[in-house]
Amino acid sequence: MKITAVIVAGGKGTRMGAGRNKVFLTIGGREVIHFTLSAFEWNKNIDEIVVVTGADDIEACREIVRGSGFKKVMCITEGGATRRESVYNGLKKATGDIVLIHDAARALVTDMEINAALEGCIHFGAAAVGVKCKDTLKTADNKGYITGTVDRDSTYLIQTPQAFYTADILAMHERAANEGFEATDDCMIAEHFGKRVKISEGSYDNIKLTTPIDMIVAEEILRGRGEIE
Repeated sequence: MKITAVIVAGGKGTRMGAGRNKVFLTIGGREVIHFTLSAFEWNKNIDEIVVVTGADDIEACREIVRGSGFKKVMCITEGGATRRESVYNGLKKATGDIVLIHDAARALVTDMEINAALEGCIHFGAAAVGVKCKDTLKTADNKGYITGTVDRDSTYLIQTPQAFYTADILAMHERAANEGFEATDDCMIAEHFGKRVKISEGSYDNIKLTTPIDMIVAEEILRGRGEIE
C-alpha cells in the first residue's frame, strides 16, 4: 500500500506579523517547513510527499527541498484561494492509496502522530490526531455572555495529520467544490458528507505555529529534542 503526505504550506502569516509566509520563518537557523518535511521524509511509512504552496513560494520550497536533500518530495504544486482548494490541488497530484493531509505550520509533528493517523485510517477508514481539551469550555451569546459549559470529556482539539483513503477524500473534495462548500479542515468535509473519522492519539507538542509566542515554544521543544542547538 502506497502512502502519500500532502503538506499544505500556504498562508500569509498575518497573525504572525511576519509579512510573509510563516513556513519560511526560521527556528535555529532552519525554516519551519524544513522541520515539517523532515518528519515525513524520515518516516518509514511515507512513500511520497506533495507540497502545496502559493505560486510565489514554489521556488523557495524547491530550494529548501534541494538544500535538505529530501528524496520523497515528488511534487510542489500551486495552491488555491482557500485551504480546501489548496488541499484539493494537492490530492489531485497524490498517487498513494492513503493520503495524510498535514499543515506545514505544524512543524513539531513526530512519527507518533504520523503513525497514529495512518494506523487509524487503516483500521477505521479515516482518522485524525487530536488531544482532549485541558481548559473548561464555554459557549457564549453574540454579546459575549456565557450561555453554557461544554462537556470537556467529549471535546478534542483536532490537529493534523488527517488520514483518508485517497479515492474517498478526493471524491468528497470534488463534491465540496461542486457545492461551493468551504471547510477549515478535511474532517469538516468528511463530516459534511457523513464520513466517520476516528480520533487517534495526538500530542500537546504538535502545535500550529500561528503567533510569535508559538515560535518561542517551538524553539524550546526542538532544542529539548536535540534537533537544534
